[in-house]
This record gives sequence, C-alpha cells and structure tokens, in this order.
Amino acid sequence: MNIAQKLIKSHLVHGDMTPGGEIAIRIDQTLTQDSTGTMAYLQFEAMGIDRVKTKRSVAYIDHNMLQSGSENADDHKYIRTVAAKHGIWFSRPGNGICHQVQLERFSVPGQTLLGSDSHTPTCGAAGMLAIGAGGLDVAVAMGGGAYYLAMPRVCRVYLTGELNKMVAAKDVILELLRRMSVKGGVGKIIEYAGPGVKTLSVPERATIANMGAELGATTTVFPSDERTYEFLAARGREADWSPLCADADAVYDEEVEIDLSSLHPMAAQHHSPDNVAPVAEIAGIKVDQVCIGSCTNSSFCDLMRVAGILDGRHVAPDVSLTISPGSRQVLKALAMNGALAKLVAAGARVLECACGPCIGMGQAPATNAVSLRTFNRNFYGRSGTPSASVYLVSPETAAVSAVTGVLTDPETYGAEPPYDVPERFTIDDGMLIAPPADGGGIEVVRGPNIKPFPRASAPAGTLSGEALIKLGDNITTDHIMPSNAKLLPFRSNVPFLANFCLAPCDEGFAARALEKGGGFIVAGENYGQGSSREHAALAPLYLGVKAVLAKSFARIHRANLMNNGILPLEFTDDADYDAACEGCSVEIEDAPAQIAAAAEGAPVVVKINGRPAGMKLDITPRQRDILLAGGLLNYTREHRED
Repeated sequence: MNIAQKLIKSHLVHGDMTPGGEIAIRIDQTLTQDSTGTMAYLQFEAMGIDRVKTKRSVAYIDHNMLQSGSENADDHKYIRTVAAKHGIWFSRPGNGICHQVQLERFSVPGQTLLGSDSHTPTCGAAGMLAIGAGGLDVAVAMGGGAYYLAMPRVCRVYLTGELNKMVAAKDVILELLRRMSVKGGVGKIIEYAGPGVKTLSVPERATIANMGAELGATTTVFPSDERTYEFLAARGREADWSPLCADADAVYDEEVEIDLSSLHPMAAQHHSPDNVAPVAEIAGIKVDQVCIGSCTNSSFCDLMRVAGILDGRHVAPDVSLTISPGSRQVLKALAMNGALAKLVAAGARVLECACGPCIGMGQAPATNAVSLRTFNRNFYGRSGTPSASVYLVSPETAAVSAVTGVLTDPETYGAEPPYDVPERFTIDDGMLIAPPADGGGIEVVRGPNIKPFPRASAPAGTLSGEALIKLGDNITTDHIMPSNAKLLPFRSNVPFLANFCLAPCDEGFAARALEKGGGFIVAGENYGQGSSREHAALAPLYLGVKAVLAKSFARIHRANLMNNGILPLEFTDDADYDAACEGCSVEIEDAPAQIAAAAEGAPVVVKINGRPAGMKLDITPRQRDILLAGGLLNYTREHRED
C-alpha cells in the first residue's frame, strides 16, 4: 500500500477503500481557530456532550487578533472557557498560527487530524493524515464521531534532484499548481515520494503540504523518515516519532514527476494561486508592499533565510515590509540568535505571531498597489484592497524584492546565506493551556455578540423560488462570505454577517434574498473553493437559500452545504446552466422523495423557468438521511449514542 492507504486503513471504521466510495475514519486529533472555532463550539455544545473524546483537541487564537472593539476579546473568552469545560487544549493569543504550532508541538506520524481550517493538511509534512473540514464536522469528531468522506484517489508526486540555491519549497508547490490548476487535486490525496523527498526538511514539506489545499486536494502526505525524526527530536518529541513509508510495490492512481534541480523561482500572479509564471519572466514590476509569514512560510528556517538576505541591507524606501513569525517558538529562537535584530535593522515591521495580513486582518495594500506575499491565497479582494495586485512568492523572492523595490529573481542576486538550525529548540509551552481533569464547575462566558446560529429544517414538499444570482467559475468562500478586519469580529453573529453574503459579486444579493424569502444560487465550476469557513453555508442558510445549482463544487464547501441542509445540485448539461438566469423561477417538486431517490442514482428534476433540467445530487444513503433530517446537527442528535 501507499502511505495514504496505510493511514486510512489504520483508522477505517466504515466502508471500503474503493476510490469514490464513502468511507468513515476515526479521528485522533482536532484543531480549531477563532474564526471558525466559536461556531464549532456552539455546535458542539448543542450536541449535549460533556467532554471531547479525541486523543487531543486544541483551540487556537490566531485569526481575529485586532481588538478594536469587544467582539474578538469576548469570543476569545468564550473559546477559552468552553475549551476548559469540555477538555480542549487552549493556545493563547500570541502563541502562534494553528498549523505551525500544531506541527511543532502536537504532530504525530501515523495519526489523523481534522481541523476547521482548509490548511490543516500542513501536518501531512510529519506523516499525519490531516484534513480540513467544516466546523460542524470537527464538532462531531470531538464528540467521538467518525469523519465521512469519499475515498480519494492517490496521486504520487515523485521528486528527484535537489533544489538549487535561492529556489524554495514554495516554488515546488507553485510549479505543481501551474501544472494541475486549482481544480487538479479535487478528490485526490497528493503523496510525495522519490529521492528528492529526503532533501527537504519538515518545514519545507510543510510549505508544500499547506498549499496542497490550493490544488483542491483532500490532503497531502509525506513519509515519516529520518528528517521527520530530526524535526521532532529538536523539539524534545522523539517519543512521538514512528517510521511511515509506502511499500515498494505500492500502486497509485496518478503520477507526476518533478526534478527539483530543474526548478527556478516562481510567482502566482493575481488573482489565483495557479496563475503561475517564472519570476525571471515577469521581473521588474515595481513593488509597494512585501508581507512574509502566514501558515505557509513563517517557520524558523524561512525567516532565517530572510534574515540572511536582509543582513546589512535595507528595505527600499517606498516598500513596506512586514514579518509575521509563525509561532512564539520561532520568534523566541530568532530573538536568541540575533536574527530578529537583523530583520528590525533592515526596516522590517515585525507583527505578532498570527495570521494577520493573510486573512485581511490588517496591512491592506494601498490603492492599485503591488503586494508580494509568501501566503497561500491571492483571491480578489482578500488582502482588503480590491484594486491591489497580489503575487504569491517564496520568502527568498520576497526578501530580495523588498531590498530592490521591484520583483526580482533571487537567483540573480547572489549566494544563499548559510544559517544553523538548533539541535534543540528552547521549549516554552507556557501559552498552551491544558484543560482541567474535570471541567464540570467551569462557567462558559458568552459575550453579547454571540448569536444563535441558523438551523435548517427538514425539507417538505416542493422547494420553489427564484434564482437570486448567477455566478461564473471558481467562486471562492471569500466571495460567498467575505473575510476582512471589519467582518471577522462578527463570526459568531451570522444574522449580521449575512448582510454581506456574496457582496463582492453583488452588493444587493442579501437584501434581495431577504425580500424574496430565499431562493436559489446558480454557479459555474468549482463553486466554494478556498477556505473551510462554514459561514459560507450558514449565511446563505440564514437568507433562505434552499439549494445551489452549480457545474461542480469544492469538496469542503459541498460538505458544508449538506451539513446545513442546503442541496448541492450539479448541472449535467451545460445548456441548462446557460439557460438559467437571475430572476428565473426554480422548482423542485416533492423534494424529499427526489432526495431519497438520488441516493440510488436517480437524477433530481429541477424546473428552471418551467423547463425540466435533470441534475445530479451525488449522495450516499447517509448523506440522504442528513439532508432529510435538515442537516448534520439534527442528524447527529437523532443518532447520538451516549
């Protein structure tokens, strides 16, 4: 077997491992962050379970860090108290980005991790089966429930050679995105193999695994080998290591080969991570802002390379450079060895250990600015400035360009500065709070901004209404439910957030949906790509959206729609999509019967302006029951075993 199959088989509780068939796996660990966590814990509380049943669950505060009002601080207090009550570890504000801290402190080769963040696959760098999901799926896993998914196909990426100087792991995943696109990994696990793997450190593997989410992949896995042991041992966690590799005769569904020594620095141009070109071909563009950090490129190794490039140099006069260390451990190590002083001396603005600019939480570029970022996404408007041109690049490209003031190929700039990695990092887990053995007496504190979340009801009779909007391809969750510094504080207030649903596409959508009493959304391919944010399903639910009619869906968003009782219907004939328009009538007669029949392979007949269109609702018997119950929360309460 390959690594992915070994990990799945060792955790399989339902189904067989036939690609496309439904399976269920046991979850060892979960993580949440504060942008998605408040809703996940409200849902967990609604299940009536006293204490989590995983080996470890961790609640991180890393997204909503700007406290310009009481809302974020109130949510943090809620998460801290609900975590203590129910047996969940709590990572305090300032301790770091969830994926970086989870990798450093809690990753265990061979275990499973489910996180309410799409970049949870970062821990695949350490040989984990780490999957991003909606908050409700994570809440169910915390309660001891299995995680259900379609058995992915496994794509082996075979690495040969070794990266040249000033070429980075970021360039590896950008090259794969260039070849496969943001849809190329849908329904797949990306598994790395070959002699080139051993040349990559775990932080480098983490960069690649992290951005596997941009391929649409279910997750990414690397072997657990001597490099994995070195990483864990340097953090005092030798006991957590175990070897994990593919069998010599392992079979894969697909294969891609990359010669690392043939790669050169790459950049993803606006507004998509797969709009990739060699830096050498687009060099010379004037740069206004450079942001280094995020869960993709904020490790000790990343920032040591940046410090080496900036040492003795200064940021160009008209460039703003920000640095966001990935964790307190990284920041402390940089402070102890003098690298932090080099960054400050060069003119960098050092931000706290958090997501920050990556999620639009501050550092919005100027109007029409060019921003180079070492982040994972450059979707339209995500930076906070719709007119900005955001490029995704490696830390090396970012640092060199910050000095020159223009997009610069780092291979033309000089030798890569050497740096040392400590054999042992100084470990300080003082900002990781373990839960008490008994949380029964703890009071959960709820701020006034926390509102009840919308709940779906079981479908009854005919679903009818208007097509409230017609959208094109690759609509992201940033389009559906924008994430920025103004809106993030209201993640626990869906009635308020719903006013901004699909605003980047049509500012009048929410008002129209409320006026019409709900209706339907029509969209193209890959609807819902990007973040795992469940709010992109909760806001439409609040607005009365009954179904989304699309050419295809991104994995996590499709699951989130069903979890909240919204039908994800797929066009089987492009002509029906072409014929649909905003304002046209949509009708699904006898919806419960059609949903039940869809689980047996029958099409769902949808009348669009009175004309029947046969659509696909690709569901299993379990998903049928979830939809007929009015969502996963209702289903779980009905089937919970105390």
